[in-house]
Amino acid sequence: MRVTYITAGAAGTICGNCLADNSLAASLRNKGHDVVLLPAYTPLLTDERDVSHRRVVLSGVNLYLQAKHRFFRSNAWLDPLLDHPRVLRWVSGIAVDTDPAELGAMTRDTFLGEEGPYAREFAKAVDLLRKLEPDVVHLTNSMLVSLAAPVKRELGVPVVCSIQGEADFIQALPDAYRTESAGILRRHARHVDRWVAPCHDQIDAMSQILGDLGPGAERIFPGITVDGHRSRVATGSEDFVVGFLARVSEEKGLGMLADAVRRLREAHPGRKIRLRVAGWRAAAKQPFIDELRRCHGFEDLGYLSRREKLEFLAGLDAFSVPATYRASKGLYVLEAMAAAVPVVQPRIGVFPELVRAAQGGLECRPGDSRDLASKLEELMENPEMARELGRAGQQAVHSRFTAGHRADETLRLYDRVLESTEE
Repeated sequence: MRVTYITAGAAGTICGNCLADNSLAASLRNKGHDVVLLPAYTPLLTDERDVSHRRVVLSGVNLYLQAKHRFFRSNAWLDPLLDHPRVLRWVSGIAVDTDPAELGAMTRDTFLGEEGPYAREFAKAVDLLRKLEPDVVHLTNSMLVSLAAPVKRELGVPVVCSIQGEADFIQALPDAYRTESAGILRRHARHVDRWVAPCHDQIDAMSQILGDLGPGAERIFPGITVDGHRSRVATGSEDFVVGFLARVSEEKGLGMLADAVRRLREAHPGRKIRLRVAGWRAAAKQPFIDELRRCHGFEDLGYLSRREKLEFLAGLDAFSVPATYRASKGLYVLEAMAAAVPVVQPRIGVFPELVRAAQGGLECRPGDSRDLASKLEELMENPEMARELGRAGQQAVHSRFTAGHRADETLRLYDRVLESTEE
């Protein structure tokens, strides 16, 4: 099967969508399918082998400059420079702005697609897709849905669209743009043949914006590459080690986890309880991290390579990323469970679905550091229960939450879509 994915790059940051889409494309290729992973806006950044195409469609630099000055809209001769991956990587490294409050007009104009001021960029993207001759085009972000109509018209192939956390972004747009943008998306959404999401929570969230999703949306759980993962190492130490591994920012809940560990230390003054923190972070976030570390005394390991990440996970007794928003995938939860580390996650977003399906951890109340501390204490005080949760989670990840398993389910989805469009 020939499949082309269009995946939104995250402006030089480590992004769960990029990681998940890259591993899915790689897995499908390993199964013998002809897969092209096309980045949109900016190149992708991943800690595994990057299988994306060097060409970037809907260049973020080009869109931004066209939004700022009419000169760039009427001078297409500049496109080869503004679309060049090296330029996009350089700009992503020095100027990252993905705040919806600052991107209202640009977001609305992008949603307009071929009907808006960026029509030239959409025409270039469709022209490239035409040359690739896919059997299916998969938009891995519903904010790219304005490509659906021209793809179906010009290529005559079905369009699948993923829902992976865009509802929060749309809801955070300024009032002046939120309602208009949602209306534009609803108009384009009718051209999508099938929707897919990593959890039911995301389907519910986007249904509130788009309304009826046509033939409906299917849940396909996220999957990770399990190669190299090893079980947590029993050191014999009395230390209780809690880990945090994610893009480090306020909304990921590091402050709440640090406060929960503080509570745990105060309740058990004779026990050495360590918090180890790792993950990619924007330079602007480092003062926030340093202040938290000064107040709560945790180890900050910075960004880890894949090899370092696997070693980090194998040295933990418990894991938590108590995010405060509706996380859509929770790949870090699967990575911890793959190492047989029990997790504690809030009942929000994808987390309840993952934890209950894998039986690999405990749930806590969102935004409640006292309840989080209580659940961590359960794991610390009952090591046999913690080991059993770790074993169950590891078995579930290796059998149901791999990139290969996700690829198989996705292929079955494509088969159903192709059959329905041929009828």
